[in-house]
Amino acid sequence: MATVTFDGRIVIVMDDNTGFDIWCGLDVGKQSHHACALDTAGRRVLNKPLPQDQTKLEELFTRLEGHGRVLVIVDQPNTIGALPIAVAGSMGIQVAYLPGLAMRRAADLYPGSAKTDARDAFIIADTARTIPHTLRRIDVDEETLAELKVLVGFDEDLAAEATRLSNRIRGLLTQIHPALERVVGPRLTTKQGLAVIEQLGGPQGMAAASKSRLLKVITKAYPHRAQDFADAITAALAEQTVTVAGTAAAEQVLPQLAASLRQTLDQRHALAAQIEQVVDAHPLAEVLTSMPGVGVRTAARILLDIGDASQFPTAGRLTTYAGFAPATRRSGIGIRSEFPTRSGNKHVKRALFLSAFAALKDPTSKAYYDRKRAQGKKHNAALICLSRRRCDVLFAMLRNREPYRTPAPNPEPSPTPLAA
Repeated sequence: MATVTFDGRIVIVMDDNTGFDIWCGLDVGKQSHHACALDTAGRRVLNKPLPQDQTKLEELFTRLEGHGRVLVIVDQPNTIGALPIAVAGSMGIQVAYLPGLAMRRAADLYPGSAKTDARDAFIIADTARTIPHTLRRIDVDEETLAELKVLVGFDEDLAAEATRLSNRIRGLLTQIHPALERVVGPRLTTKQGLAVIEQLGGPQGMAAASKSRLLKVITKAYPHRAQDFADAITAALAEQTVTVAGTAAAEQVLPQLAASLRQTLDQRHALAAQIEQVVDAHPLAEVLTSMPGVGVRTAARILLDIGDASQFPTAGRLTTYAGFAPATRRSGIGIRSEFPTRSGNKHVKRALFLSAFAALKDPTSKAYYDRKRAQGKKHNAALICLSRRRCDVLFAMLRNREPYRTPAPNPEPSPTPLAA
């Protein structure tokens, strides 16, 4: 067996069929599933629909265990497929996952073009029986990672909502008063920027307020450089005297959007504390957070999708999984080039890319980034190179379970003595 990671679960590639007597393919659904069980000769032992119900699933698995050792295969390990996995795990039955791409490729090998639950369940079971290396075994005992997955998923939803609200506010400000947006927009997610819009509204509300009230609102939200921010808003308001159509409606909408954005950011802040508690309880937390640029959220994503990195035989495999390995484009002698690949785990790729950007405050990372820029690479390309290098470091840290150590500076080469 070989190990990989899928969607936050540490899983194992099934490379043999030793020991199994029954392969039960489940085409899972929201309300009901379809089960198809095959024996070692490929004969159907069972082929029937069943509801999304614990009792019915237990009865099915108990019946199949009467024929020997059972392997249950699902086509969806999350959401609608979570209950069958949990039931099988509680009964000590091994569960595997057939990825969607492998499922589609395998379906082309079977006759017919119909798309039915019964056909899909049979293909899942027969593919598991005949091509076992396409399967991924699911680890059903990672309660901590399951809890972390729920929290991180909710945090990502909140982050997307915060981005949507922020873009909506900035879009309205750009429409009715571009000069004001240039001042308030960059500070929209700060306490000062939110307080100004939530309490005073748009340009008309800010212009109607006295300078002292404007300063009071900003200072109460956050006192640092409050006067500078108030002066910048006053100067921006003076740049435009005409009123754009839709300003009155925007004045009503902007405070509500700002209030929603503030509540969303507060939720993310509270959720970060919960995520930190779960991450801190993991034995690899200290190792991960010791790396420059890796905070609680990045550490959580690494734990979900990479784990202890034991599923990757080399650092290069981890780099490929994260999507930082360059892809070669070659056709005869006409095209020879390398370009960034668009494959890989998008969640890991985004987390490691952002952590590389945050690590630019670290002297070692900044020196490597500057060296790549000096070679002519643009900002994003240099960050990708830095992310690729940090994958090697991360792999070594997880493999050895050792925290990050700042590399010793390279000694200056001694001058070559001149020949006499």
